[in-house]
Amino acid sequence: LRRRPRQHARAPPPARTHTPHLPTKMAAICAMNIVAKAATTGKVKTSQSKTYKDLGAAVKAGLVRGTAPFPEGIDAFGFFNGISEGEAKRYADVEITHARICMLASLGFLVGEQVEGSSFLFDSNVTGPAINHFQQVPGLFWGLLGAAIFTVEASRVQYAWQNPFDAEKLFLLKDDYTPGDYNFDPLKLSKGKDEAWLNDMKLKEINNGRVAMVAISGMVAQELVNGLNLIPADEVLEMGKEGALKAMEAQCTGAPDEAACAKAFEAAERAAVFASTL
Repeated sequence: LRRRPRQHARAPPPARTHTPHLPTKMAAICAMNIVAKAATTGKVKTSQSKTYKDLGAAVKAGLVRGTAPFPEGIDAFGFFNGISEGEAKRYADVEITHARICMLASLGFLVGEQVEGSSFLFDSNVTGPAINHFQQVPGLFWGLLGAAIFTVEASRVQYAWQNPFDAEKLFLLKDDYTPGDYNFDPLKLSKGKDEAWLNDMKLKEINNGRVAMVAISGMVAQELVNGLNLIPADEVLEMGKEGALKAMEAQCTGAPDEAACAKAFEAAERAAVFASTL
Protein backbone atom coordinates (compact mmCIF):
# COMPACT_ATOMS: atom_id res chain seq x y z
CA LEU A 1 0.00 0.00 0.00
CA ARG A 2 1.15 3.47 -0.78
CA ARG A 3 1.57 5.70 2.21
CA ARG A 4 -0.19 9.02 1.91
CA PRO A 5 2.06 12.03 2.59
CA ARG A 6 1.50 13.81 5.91
CA GLN A 7 -0.55 16.97 5.55
CA HIS A 8 0.88 20.00 7.26
CA ALA A 9 -1.36 22.23 9.32
CA ARG A 10 -2.81 25.08 7.35
CA ALA A 11 -1.30 28.45 8.20
CA PRO A 12 -3.73 30.96 9.77
CA PRO A 13 -5.02 33.67 7.45
CA PRO A 14 -3.07 36.91 7.51
CA ALA A 15 -4.31 39.50 9.97
CA ARG A 16 -6.34 42.33 8.61
CA THR A 17 -4.42 45.52 8.27
CA HIS A 18 -7.22 48.05 7.72
CA THR A 19 -8.35 50.19 10.60
CA PRO A 20 -11.77 49.66 12.18
CA HIS A 21 -14.67 51.93 11.31
CA LEU A 22 -14.15 55.35 12.88
CA PRO A 23 -17.37 55.52 14.98
CA THR A 24 -16.66 52.06 16.44
CA LYS A 25 -13.08 53.03 17.21
CA MET A 26 -14.13 56.30 18.82
CA ALA A 27 -16.78 54.53 20.89
CA ALA A 28 -14.18 52.11 22.22
CA ILE A 29 -11.79 54.93 23.10
CA CYS A 30 -14.55 56.87 24.87
CA ALA A 31 -15.56 53.77 26.84
CA MET A 32 -11.99 53.25 28.03
CA ASN A 33 -11.71 56.89 28.99
CA ILE A 34 -14.91 56.66 31.03
CA VAL A 35 -13.68 53.64 32.98
CA ALA A 36 -10.23 55.15 33.61
CA LYS A 37 -11.58 58.50 34.74
CA ALA A 38 -14.21 57.01 37.01
CA ALA A 39 -11.57 54.88 38.69
CA THR A 40 -9.30 57.83 39.45
CA THR A 41 -11.57 60.76 40.25
CA GLY A 42 -15.12 59.51 40.44
CA LYS A 43 -16.13 61.73 37.50
CA VAL A 44 -17.18 60.52 34.06
CA LYS A 45 -15.72 61.93 30.89
CA THR A 46 -17.89 63.48 28.24
CA SER A 47 -18.29 61.49 25.04
CA GLN A 48 -18.00 63.81 22.06
CA SER A 49 -19.56 61.18 19.78
CA LYS A 50 -22.71 60.57 21.83
CA THR A 51 -25.80 62.43 20.63
CA TYR A 52 -29.26 63.13 22.01
CA LYS A 53 -32.55 63.27 20.12
CA ASP A 54 -33.75 66.43 21.85
CA LEU A 55 -33.62 68.40 25.10
CA GLY A 56 -35.89 65.92 26.88
CA ALA A 57 -33.47 63.08 26.16
CA ALA A 58 -30.55 65.16 27.46
CA VAL A 59 -32.49 65.93 30.66
CA LYS A 60 -33.36 62.27 31.21
CA ALA A 61 -29.71 61.34 30.78
CA GLY A 62 -28.76 63.86 33.48
CA LEU A 63 -26.63 65.99 31.17
CA VAL A 64 -28.73 69.13 31.77
CA ARG A 65 -31.43 69.93 34.31
CA GLY A 66 -34.91 71.32 33.87
CA THR A 67 -36.76 73.31 36.48
CA ALA A 68 -40.39 73.78 37.50
CA PRO A 69 -42.79 74.35 35.86
CA PHE A 70 -40.81 72.89 32.93
CA PRO A 71 -39.08 69.76 34.30
CA GLU A 72 -37.87 68.80 30.82
CA GLY A 73 -36.77 72.32 29.92
CA ILE A 74 -37.76 74.57 27.01
CA ASP A 75 -36.10 74.48 23.61
CA ALA A 76 -38.36 76.53 21.34
CA PHE A 77 -35.71 76.88 18.62
CA GLY A 78 -34.55 73.25 18.61
CA PHE A 79 -30.94 73.88 19.60
CA PHE A 80 -30.79 70.48 21.30
CA ASN A 81 -32.20 68.44 18.42
CA GLY A 82 -29.56 65.86 17.53
CA ILE A 83 -27.01 67.59 19.73
CA SER A 84 -23.78 65.91 20.80
CA GLU A 85 -22.89 65.50 24.44
CA GLY A 86 -19.91 67.83 24.12
CA GLU A 87 -21.98 70.55 22.46
CA ALA A 88 -24.71 70.27 25.10
CA LYS A 89 -22.08 70.66 27.79
CA ARG A 90 -20.80 73.80 26.07
CA TYR A 91 -24.32 75.27 26.02
CA ALA A 92 -24.64 74.57 29.76
CA ASP A 93 -21.33 76.35 30.40
CA VAL A 94 -22.38 79.32 28.26
CA GLU A 95 -25.67 79.61 30.16
CA ILE A 96 -24.15 79.58 33.66
CA THR A 97 -21.43 82.03 32.57
CA HIS A 98 -23.96 84.54 31.20
CA ALA A 99 -26.19 83.97 34.22
CA ARG A 100 -23.40 84.98 36.59
CA ILE A 101 -22.52 88.04 34.50
CA CYS A 102 -26.16 89.15 34.43
CA MET A 103 -26.56 88.74 38.19
CA LEU A 104 -23.57 91.04 38.69
CA ALA A 105 -24.88 93.46 36.04
CA SER A 106 -28.35 93.67 37.61
CA LEU A 107 -26.85 94.38 41.01
CA GLY A 108 -24.45 96.90 39.50
CA PHE A 109 -27.27 98.78 37.76
CA LEU A 110 -29.24 99.23 40.97
CA VAL A 111 -26.30 99.98 43.29
CA GLY A 112 -24.56 102.23 40.76
CA GLU A 113 -27.57 104.49 40.38
CA GLN A 114 -28.02 104.76 44.14
CA VAL A 115 -24.43 105.87 44.83
CA GLU A 116 -23.90 108.02 41.73
CA GLY A 117 -22.79 111.56 42.46
CA SER A 118 -21.07 110.43 45.64
CA SER A 119 -17.73 112.04 46.41
CA PHE A 120 -15.91 108.68 46.57
CA LEU A 121 -17.11 107.58 43.11
CA PHE A 122 -14.91 109.11 40.41
CA ASP A 123 -15.00 112.55 42.03
CA SER A 124 -18.81 112.79 41.66
CA ASN A 125 -18.53 112.97 37.87
CA VAL A 126 -20.65 109.91 37.09
CA THR A 127 -24.39 110.56 36.95
CA GLY A 128 -27.56 109.72 35.04
CA PRO A 129 -28.91 106.31 33.98
CA ALA A 130 -26.65 103.31 34.48
CA ILE A 131 -26.41 102.69 30.72
CA ASN A 132 -24.38 105.92 30.49
CA HIS A 133 -22.12 105.38 33.49
CA PHE A 134 -19.31 103.50 31.79
CA GLN A 135 -18.79 106.22 29.19
CA GLN A 136 -18.21 108.75 32.00
CA VAL A 137 -15.44 106.94 33.90
CA PRO A 138 -11.78 107.86 33.31
CA GLY A 139 -9.76 106.06 30.65
CA LEU A 140 -7.53 104.50 33.31
CA PHE A 141 -10.52 102.61 34.68
CA TRP A 142 -11.28 101.28 31.20
CA GLY A 143 -7.72 99.95 30.93
CA LEU A 144 -7.75 98.33 34.37
CA LEU A 145 -11.12 96.73 33.76
CA GLY A 146 -10.01 95.42 30.38
CA ALA A 147 -6.88 93.91 31.92
CA ALA A 148 -8.94 92.26 34.67
CA ILE A 149 -11.36 90.77 32.13
CA PHE A 150 -8.47 89.50 30.01
CA THR A 151 -6.86 87.83 33.02
CA VAL A 152 -10.08 86.14 34.14
CA GLU A 153 -10.98 84.95 30.65
CA ALA A 154 -7.47 83.65 29.95
CA SER A 155 -7.56 81.62 33.16
CA ARG A 156 -11.04 80.32 32.35
CA VAL A 157 -10.00 79.21 28.87
CA GLN A 158 -6.92 77.41 30.19
CA TYR A 159 -8.94 75.64 32.88
CA ALA A 160 -12.02 74.58 30.90
CA TRP A 161 -11.31 74.45 27.18
CA GLN A 162 -9.36 71.98 25.08
CA ASN A 163 -6.32 73.20 23.19
CA PRO A 164 -7.66 73.98 19.68
CA PHE A 165 -4.43 72.69 18.12
CA ASP A 166 -4.81 69.28 19.79
CA ALA A 167 -8.60 68.85 19.79
CA GLU A 168 -10.47 67.12 16.96
CA LYS A 169 -12.44 70.32 16.34
CA LEU A 170 -12.78 73.84 17.70
CA PHE A 171 -14.77 75.01 20.73
CA LEU A 172 -14.56 71.82 22.79
CA LEU A 173 -14.56 71.78 26.57
CA LYS A 174 -12.31 69.39 28.42
CA ASP A 175 -13.93 66.01 28.92
CA ASP A 176 -13.56 66.02 32.71
CA TYR A 177 -14.67 69.64 33.18
CA THR A 178 -18.02 70.35 34.89
CA PRO A 179 -19.78 73.44 33.45
CA GLY A 180 -19.42 76.39 35.80
CA ASP A 181 -17.02 74.63 38.18
CA TYR A 182 -13.70 76.50 38.23
CA ASN A 183 -12.68 75.24 41.66
CA PHE A 184 -13.07 78.81 42.96
CA ASP A 185 -14.51 79.00 46.47
CA PRO A 186 -12.45 81.50 48.51
CA LEU A 187 -15.04 81.64 51.30
CA LYS A 188 -15.20 77.81 51.56
CA LEU A 189 -18.98 77.85 51.33
CA SER A 190 -19.07 74.33 49.88
CA LYS A 191 -16.57 72.81 52.29
CA GLY A 192 -17.94 69.71 53.98
CA LYS A 193 -21.25 69.86 52.07
CA ASP A 194 -22.78 66.74 50.57
CA GLU A 195 -23.77 66.19 46.93
CA ALA A 196 -27.47 66.93 47.56
CA TRP A 197 -26.65 70.35 49.02
CA LEU A 198 -24.33 71.18 46.13
CA ASN A 199 -26.91 70.17 43.53
CA ASP A 200 -29.55 72.30 45.26
CA MET A 201 -27.25 75.33 45.28
CA LYS A 202 -26.40 74.80 41.60
CA LEU A 203 -30.08 74.74 40.71
CA LYS A 204 -30.76 77.90 42.73
CA GLU A 205 -27.82 79.65 41.08
CA ILE A 206 -28.93 78.90 37.53
CA ASN A 207 -32.55 79.78 38.30
CA ASN A 208 -31.57 83.16 39.75
CA GLY A 209 -29.23 83.66 36.82
CA ARG A 210 -32.02 83.06 34.34
CA VAL A 211 -34.18 85.65 36.10
CA ALA A 212 -31.23 88.07 36.04
CA MET A 213 -30.76 87.61 32.29
CA VAL A 214 -34.38 88.65 31.72
CA ALA A 215 -34.13 91.43 34.33
CA ILE A 216 -31.03 93.11 32.93
CA SER A 217 -32.54 93.01 29.44
CA GLY A 218 -35.59 94.86 30.77
CA MET A 219 -33.45 97.38 32.69
CA VAL A 220 -31.38 98.26 29.62
CA ALA A 221 -34.46 98.49 27.39
CA GLN A 222 -36.28 100.76 29.85
CA GLU A 223 -33.37 103.19 30.18
CA LEU A 224 -32.84 103.24 26.41
CA VAL A 225 -36.50 104.19 25.94
CA ASN A 226 -37.00 106.86 28.63
CA GLY A 227 -33.42 107.87 29.52
CA LEU A 228 -34.21 107.92 33.25
CA ASN A 229 -32.89 106.16 36.34
CA LEU A 230 -34.68 102.92 37.07
CA ILE A 231 -36.10 103.35 40.58
CA PRO A 232 -37.26 107.00 40.33
CA ALA A 233 -38.90 106.30 36.97
CA ASP A 234 -40.69 103.20 38.29
CA GLU A 235 -41.95 105.00 41.38
CA VAL A 236 -43.15 108.05 39.45
CA LEU A 237 -44.94 105.76 36.98
CA GLU A 238 -46.61 103.94 39.88
CA MET A 239 -47.69 107.16 41.61
CA GLY A 240 -48.61 109.41 38.71
CA LYS A 241 -49.14 106.95 35.89
CA GLU A 242 -47.93 107.54 32.34
CA GLY A 243 -48.48 111.28 32.28
CA ALA A 244 -46.15 111.91 35.21
CA LEU A 245 -43.48 109.68 33.68
CA LYS A 246 -43.60 111.61 30.41
CA ALA A 247 -43.34 114.91 32.31
CA MET A 248 -40.34 113.57 34.23
CA GLU A 249 -38.74 112.41 30.99
CA ALA A 250 -39.22 115.81 29.36
CA GLN A 251 -37.79 117.66 32.36
CA CYS A 252 -34.83 115.46 33.31
CA THR A 253 -33.55 113.70 30.18
CA GLY A 254 -30.35 115.46 29.13
CA ALA A 255 -30.20 117.62 32.28
CA PRO A 256 -26.70 118.36 33.66
CA ASP A 257 -27.43 116.13 36.64
CA GLU A 258 -30.10 113.68 35.50
CA ALA A 259 -30.01 111.67 38.71
CA ALA A 260 -30.64 114.68 40.95
CA CYS A 261 -33.39 115.89 38.65
CA ALA A 262 -35.10 112.48 38.63
CA LYS A 263 -34.92 112.18 42.41
CA ALA A 264 -36.27 115.72 42.88
CA PHE A 265 -39.11 115.04 40.47
CA GLU A 266 -39.89 111.81 42.31
CA ALA A 267 -39.99 113.64 45.64
CA ALA A 268 -42.27 116.32 44.21
CA GLU A 269 -44.62 113.71 42.75
CA ARG A 270 -44.68 111.84 46.04
CA ALA A 271 -45.57 115.08 47.87
CA ALA A 272 -48.32 115.82 45.33
CA VAL A 273 -49.81 112.35 45.74
CA PHE A 274 -49.68 112.69 49.51
CA ALA A 275 -51.33 116.11 49.38
CA SER A 276 -54.15 114.77 47.24
CA THR A 277 -55.04 112.23 49.92
CA LEU A 278 -55.53 114.87 52.61
